[in-house]
Amino acid sequence: MIQLYVLSILCCGISGFILFTGNDEGNDLPSPVNTPTSHLVLGIISAVTGILKLLSPLPSSMNAARGIIILGDLIPCAAGIVAGLILIFGLYRRDISAKDGELDRIGTKLLVFRKPIGIALMCAALVHFIFGELLFL
Repeated sequence: MIQLYVLSILCCGISGFILFTGNDEGNDLPSPVNTPTSHLVLGIISAVTGILKLLSPLPSSMNAARGIIILGDLIPCAAGIVAGLILIFGLYRRDISAKDGELDRIGTKLLVFRKPIGIALMCAALVHFIFGELLFL
């Protein structure tokens, strides 16, 4: 579906921008993008879009002619799921009071790579926009 294609590109691009320009406190961004609600909504939409893109790939003419059923676009799916998890966990990490559990240790290691993941998300959105019909893009 073309709607999921556009939504995946937008979610990956916006999530990548937020992760690249923001910090753990989130004081860098303007007010509409910096709210916890916008991080939660964008995280949920990104993760759900990534999961749905696994189930409904963008039909390419080559695979449609052969009748091959493929799993979906791999890189945008993974990028959407990772973006959603990082945004939701960043919000969760801000709100918890005890920061000594196993989940916090895993999340702290993941949030160290916010900026490289943000750049990778923006690159994945751009490449997926340019080459929409490739299997692994």
